[in-house]
Amino acid sequence: MEREHVESEAIAGVGYDEAGRVLEIEFTSGGIYLYFDVPRYLYVGLMGADSHGQYFAEHIRNAGFDYRHLDEDEARRTRRARKGRGLTRS
Repeated sequence: MEREHVESEAIAGVGYDEAGRVLEIEFTSGGIYLYFDVPRYLYVGLMGADSHGQYFAEHIRNAGFDYRHLDEDEARRTRRARKGRGLTRS
């Protein structure tokens, strides 16, 4: 899934798989999390929010979605694949 860069102190990028309803968030700390069964309207709200970090905290983080934190190897592979496709920012 491709992530879109966002201007945020907390969040580096956001991706959304509409078919699977999976929200992928890369934090500026380097952590990558997948949130499952997230409705599209929350993704749209997150992307349109004045503060992406605040929207995430208020509407997604503690909303009860199942999630998975990618371990360091998975995160590294994800970043490497994105870089190979020219999708990372320098």
